[in-house]
Amino acid sequence: MKRCLWTVIAIIAVFITNGLAKVANEWQMNYQPAATPTMEKVNEFHDLLLIVITGIAVAVGILLFATIYRYRESKNTEPSKVTHNTMLEIVWTLVPVLILMVIGVPSVKLLYFADKVEKADMTIKAIGHQWYWTYEYPDEEVEFDSYMVKDADIKPGQYRLLSVDNPVYVPAGATVRVLITSQDVLHSFAVPAFGMKTDAVPGRINETWFRVDKEGTYYGQCSELCGKDHGYMPIAVKVVSQEQYKQWLQKNNAKSTRPKVVEAKAKVAGAVDAAKSSLGTGSDKPNKVGSEQKIEAETSTVVESQGSQGNDKLTQQIEGGN
Repeated sequence: MKRCLWTVIAIIAVFITNGLAKVANEWQMNYQPAATPTMEKVNEFHDLLLIVITGIAVAVGILLFATIYRYRESKNTEPSKVTHNTMLEIVWTLVPVLILMVIGVPSVKLLYFADKVEKADMTIKAIGHQWYWTYEYPDEEVEFDSYMVKDADIKPGQYRLLSVDNPVYVPAGATVRVLITSQDVLHSFAVPAFGMKTDAVPGRINETWFRVDKEGTYYGQCSELCGKDHGYMPIAVKVVSQEQYKQWLQKNNAKSTRPKVVEAKAKVAGAVDAAKSSLGTGSDKPNKVGSEQKIEAETSTVVESQGSQGNDKLTQQIEGGN
């Protein structure tokens, strides 16, 4: 008796915590609470489907047991030889069509709603790597990498396999356009509370959006098998007030590598142009072309490092060449 009582209490506790959590819980039996308009509509569609499939299961069960009981061998020594019934065949054709229409119409509306990006207040580009994410804020010229916090570095309040060193920051109530791509293999940008799951494909940019009104931290993970550390590239989105977002933006503008990389690329382009003009033409053109290619390869390698050390090396190479 006590075991049954504790089981009931545990089930009730699970439902209560599910309604409050922004991450998955043990024994979770439902979606995470909706944080965006898209996820709210996903929940509504889920509830509709639950009603439909419950009705189908009950109707089929009643028909099955009624048939078994009514046409059991003890009451029907001579089995029926009826093979056709026009009305019955019309009914069991039309009813599934109506059910599919009930499911299909709201399904298509939801797909269009989730796909159509409203007038965005800001844009974030998420780039998948093996095995971390890079985030760019094109309008604010902010760029940073986001890695999972290792078990040894987890602090109180952080979640294993979900917390990251650099979460995404967005202001509450803002409509955010998300551009998603990959640098190497297939990834998938998924945040359950947002109703978002979009593939990151190399050489292609996919687009989605979200709007969150409630402040908090929302978690997701890569949802596409992408190699040995697939389970170790989480996503964390911090929704904050407009004032907190401006403070974070000012702080990260100074740390962002994007302006440095843009400046470095401009210096590289100037150095390459100068090298090309100094090579000139003549019988030794193939060797000069090879030198030109070597310069481009070396400078590109330096730029791709995107760090202060790479920028110092680049500056030294350019000054040495000049």
